[in-house]
Amino acid sequence: MESFIVSTGIVALAEIGDKTQLLSLVLAARFRKPWPIVFGILVATLANHGLAGALGSWVTTLLGPDVLRWVLGASFIAMALWMLIPDKLDPSEGDAAPRFGVFLTTVVVFFLAEMGDKTQIATVMLAAQYNAWATVVAGTTLGMMLANAPVVWLGDAITRRVPLRLVHIVSAVIFMVLGCVALLGWA
Repeated sequence: MESFIVSTGIVALAEIGDKTQLLSLVLAARFRKPWPIVFGILVATLANHGLAGALGSWVTTLLGPDVLRWVLGASFIAMALWMLIPDKLDPSEGDAAPRFGVFLTTVVVFFLAEMGDKTQIATVMLAAQYNAWATVVAGTTLGMMLANAPVVWLGDAITRRVPLRLVHIVSAVIFMVLGCVALLGWA
């Protein structure tokens, strides 16, 4: 249960102000059909984080516990530093042609935007740390939905009220603590 709760919390925090959250806002403003967008985000996240979680679980079979502890600790600390760099939405990411419909457009654009993103990398690291693919993927997917679905429905009313810098700092602190815990071998 810990892997699910930690994964949900970390990704929900990390996603606030992230480029895929901005992409959710762009898709909502462009298509004005929240249900297909939310379902598209869910499918894209399940696919993306499912693959990322599988990679994280596979890494645990390659590395011994001591090496894995150092890799994870350093990775979490690097993620903490990365959290302090705010994301910007690439203008081309919201310009997918709607000829395949809102749902499929959302799935493809969101899946591609999530490649190499902080939350995808966090999913790899969490799956490696906990060696619990299903609960980590379920948690990170729920975290993505908690951060993105309200943006689709409530739009910029939320983004104007949330102090993104504070959220990034809190996320960075959490990743830093996880990195130190891993390095010190407390987990």
